[in-house]
Amino acid sequence: MNLLPQFGFFELAVVAAVALIVVGPKDLPRLMRTVGQMVSKARRMAGEFMTAFDQMTRETEMEEMRSEIDALKNDNVFAEAKRDLKDSLNPVKDSLNPIDDAIRDEAMEVKDALSAPVSRGDGGAANDEPSKS
Repeated sequence: MNLLPQFGFFELAVVAAVALIVVGPKDLPRLMRTVGQMVSKARRMAGEFMTAFDQMTRETEMEEMRSEIDALKNDNVFAEAKRDLKDSLNPVKDSLNPIDDAIRDEAMEVKDALSAPVSRGDGGAANDEPSKS
């Protein structure tokens, strides 16, 4: 997008003639050099601005793509099936927890009973060391 108006050859010739009359032939080269430097700085700044703007645009597009990918990960058929399966297995898991607790308690009782010292019935010295399993 070009914000400056387009100048033809005739317009440039009029500007050059006016500059020659106003500034004079002696200072005209210095004026043209200064104008050229200012135009160069303006173009460089515009280029830097466009580069920064393009970078922000790319970053925004990357964020949008990341969010779309995350949405696809969460909303695909397999993820939905996994969530449904997990939700359907939760009641079964909850019903098995008391059974697991009872089995664990029973196992602890058996372990305690096996690790208790055994006394000999003939009055001899008992082995005080627990049996190693």
